[in-house]
Amino acid sequence: MEIPIFTVDSFTNLPFKGNPAAVCLLENELRDDLYQSIAAEMNLSETAFITRRNSMDFSSGARFGLRWFTPTCEMPLCGHATLASAAVLFYMKKNVNPVLVFETLSGELYVRQHEESLIMDFPLNKPNPQDQHEIKDLLKAVVGDAPIQDVCYNPTTRNLMICLAETCDRSELTSLKPEAKYLLKNESTGKIKGVIVTMKGASTAQPGYDFYSRYFSPWLGVLEDPVCGSAHTVLAAYWSEKLNKKKMLAYQCSSRGGELGLEIRDDGRLNISGQAQIILQGTLKI
Repeated sequence: MEIPIFTVDSFTNLPFKGNPAAVCLLENELRDDLYQSIAAEMNLSETAFITRRNSMDFSSGARFGLRWFTPTCEMPLCGHATLASAAVLFYMKKNVNPVLVFETLSGELYVRQHEESLIMDFPLNKPNPQDQHEIKDLLKAVVGDAPIQDVCYNPTTRNLMICLAETCDRSELTSLKPEAKYLLKNESTGKIKGVIVTMKGASTAQPGYDFYSRYFSPWLGVLEDPVCGSAHTVLAAYWSEKLNKKKMLAYQCSSRGGELGLEIRDDGRLNISGQAQIILQGTLKI
């Protein structure tokens, strides 16, 4: 079997920045263990698998199946690999449709082109306040002695969100180096699958980011996800209330870095926009 495969850097207009995802184009579904083996072989935070629907090809079809796998497990929602999948179909397969529909474990997700960006229609996942005392050891393992303003949890994504105090400098966020073993040691209940650390953007910064973040998920086999779209379904809900804004510009300040445009729509869903760079094209032989 030969499978077309691509590597795409998402949420960036530069190669080797943003978040890399592998994208496989499948004529037919594979065995579940094969999906996982391929994702482990690619060893990126996510590998996406696109399957055709209604016998349409990748250039003319508007509806596709989409699944996402980390090196260790299948994910119910992934932003950067959805962006990467749409980029392959629009840019490499020259798909003729104005909107692509992906059938996923999180329902139907829509992606369209807008100028240099791709805009994804995603759910919004509001976080709820979390008792800090219950998880004080985990908080310490993630942010050390940095002062904390809020701690919230979203049960849908199973993400814990830590907001640093406004007195913090951005360098306190970028210098965090939590170790996987201590995160895993201090959260073994299965309740938490990822930790978002965020802080308010500086009003004087250019190009004027509303907030910054980083994302850690050793429970999913990825210590740090460089730019996480699904984490921003939680972040957008939180910061929209705090800033009283429906349109925001966010920056995930991992070592690779990535920019996301966010807009909360009147129907309660979230538009996530970003750019993508396809940097590798090949054939997977199995």
